[in-house]
Amino acid sequence: MKKLSTVSIAATILFSSILCSCSPLLRNSASDASSNAQNIKVFTSFYAKPGTPISDDNIIQQKIAEKIGAKCIESWLQNGETAEDAISKMILSGEYPDFIYPENTQHQRLIDAGAYIPIDEYWDEYPNLRNYFTDDIWDKLRADDGHIYIIPAFSNVYMHSTQPKHGEEAFWVQVKVLKWAGYPEIKTLDEYFDLLDRYLEANPTDENGNENIGYEILTDGYLYFCLENPPQFLDGYPNDGCCIVNPDTLEAVDYNTTDTAKKWFKKLNEEFKKGTIDSECFLLTQDQYYSKISSGNVLGMADQGWNYQIATYNLPDECQYVPIGVVIDDSISPHYLSQPTFDYSSGLGITVSCTDVDGAVKFINDLLDPEIHDLRYWGIEGQNYNVDENGLFYLTDEQYETRKSSDYVTNVKCEYTYFPFYGGMDLDGINASTPSNQPSVFFSQLSDIMKECFTAYGVQTFVDLLNKPEENEPWFPMWSYSNTFTSDTDYGKAKEDMDRVKHEYLPKVVMSDDFESSWNEYLGVYYSECDIDAYLSELTAEIRRRAGK
Repeated sequence: MKKLSTVSIAATILFSSILCSCSPLLRNSASDASSNAQNIKVFTSFYAKPGTPISDDNIIQQKIAEKIGAKCIESWLQNGETAEDAISKMILSGEYPDFIYPENTQHQRLIDAGAYIPIDEYWDEYPNLRNYFTDDIWDKLRADDGHIYIIPAFSNVYMHSTQPKHGEEAFWVQVKVLKWAGYPEIKTLDEYFDLLDRYLEANPTDENGNENIGYEILTDGYLYFCLENPPQFLDGYPNDGCCIVNPDTLEAVDYNTTDTAKKWFKKLNEEFKKGTIDSECFLLTQDQYYSKISSGNVLGMADQGWNYQIATYNLPDECQYVPIGVVIDDSISPHYLSQPTFDYSSGLGITVSCTDVDGAVKFINDLLDPEIHDLRYWGIEGQNYNVDENGLFYLTDEQYETRKSSDYVTNVKCEYTYFPFYGGMDLDGINASTPSNQPSVFFSQLSDIMKECFTAYGVQTFVDLLNKPEENEPWFPMWSYSNTFTSDTDYGKAKEDMDRVKHEYLPKVVMSDDFESSWNEYLGVYYSECDIDAYLSELTAEIRRRAGK
C-alpha cells in the first residue's frame, strides 16, 4: 500500500468534518452576499514576491465574492523592490495590509515587531481553517509565546501528489536533443555533457542561424543554487538544500567541499573551456537568463522546474525540456524526486492593521470550502471546465487553449495563490485539485514529440522519468530550518559568509585556466573566512532534534 505524507493523512482524516461543518456556513454567506452585493468586504494583501495584478472586474474573483461576501486586492513587490525593503518600510511605519505573506527570513521580524494577530484566538468558529492542519502540525507552527501567527499555504497535499510535471531540481535537456540521439539512457554527469557536446558539434546553430548554447547557468542572487548545489544530487541525496545528511551518524555534511563537488566544478571548467557553457552565464540577471531560455537555443541546464518554467511557455514543442536524474557515477541511485514536504518557515499572516479580524479569518476559511476551492483552481463549471457522467472534470481543447491566454490570466483566473489551498487531489476525492494535474487533461495536451519521447522511455509523465519517491526522513528538508538563519547568530553569520564566498569564487573556478589552483584558492578562503563548524553543528543539532535523538 502506498504511504501518504503526514499532511496527506491529516487532510484525508479531516475531510469529512470539513465538508459537514462548512457547507451550511458557505450557503448562508453565499445567500447573504447575493442578496446584498454592496456589502462585499474588501481586504488587502501583500506578497513578498514578484507578481502581476488581476483586473478589478476579474470574473472568478467576483464570483467568489458573490458567494462568500468578501474579496482581497492582492499586491506584490514593485520593480526593483526587495522583500527586505518592503517589509522594513511597513515595520517602520507600523502600517500594514490586512494579509502578508513574507519571505522566510522576514517572518520572524514581523512577529517580533508585533505585526501579526494570533490566528488561533479567532479560528474556533471556522472549521475549514481550524482543520486545515492536524493539532500536531499546528503546534509546530506556534511561536515562543504559544500562539500561531502564520498559515503555510504550499504544504497541504490532500490524499497524494498528482503532479505530472517535475517542479523540483533536475538536469534538463531539450526533447529534440534526446530525439536526435535516439532517446539514449542518460545516467551520469559525463553522459549528460557528452550528449550536449555531440549535439552542439552537429548543430552549432538553429535553423535560423542563431547560435545554440549547450549549457546555461543562473547565479543571480539566491538562485545561484543552479551552480552550487548539484553535488548533493550527484551523490544521490535529496534536496536538503543547505547540507547533505549522513543517515548513519545523523550529522550534517558540507556538500560544497566533497570529492564530488570538486569533480562537478572540474567538469564545468572543462565544458566552459570547450564553449559548451555560455560564456556570459555569470553576468546574467534572472530576467536575462529567462530570455536565453525563451530563445529556444539553450540545450540544457540544472535548475528547479518552478524557476525556469516561466520562460518556456512560448517555446516550440521540440524545445521543451525533459528532466534527467544525473548522478556522478552509475553506482549511485538518483534522488531528485521526494514526497511533498512541509515548510514551517513562513506563511500567510493577518496583521494588526486589519480592522475586521473575524472577517479576515472567515475569508481564509471560506476559500477552503470545496465549492470555492474548485472556483479558485478549475473555474466556473460549464464555462471554464466540464464534468462527465462519472464526475471527472475535463477541458475541451478550446478551454485548454483559453487558459493559456493573458486575457484569461488577468480577467478570469483568480487562485488566491498565497492563501491556504489543497494540493494533490481535489476535495471530492475523484479529481486532481488543478486542471494541470488532471491525468486526462495532461495526456490529451502532450505534444507529439513529447508523447514519442515518453513512449521511447516507457513512461507516462515527466516525474516517471525520475526516481520513485520514498518516505521522507524526519529531518527533511533541512532548508526549511536554514532559511530561518539570520546574521545575529554565529551559524547564521557563517551561512552568510559561505554564500558570499561561493558567489565570488565559484564562477572564477569554472572560468579558470588553472582549475587546481583556483579550486585550492577557493577552499582556502572558504575555510578561513567561514565558521563552517558552527554552521554544521547547528544543522546537526536540528537533524537530531527532528529525528527524536
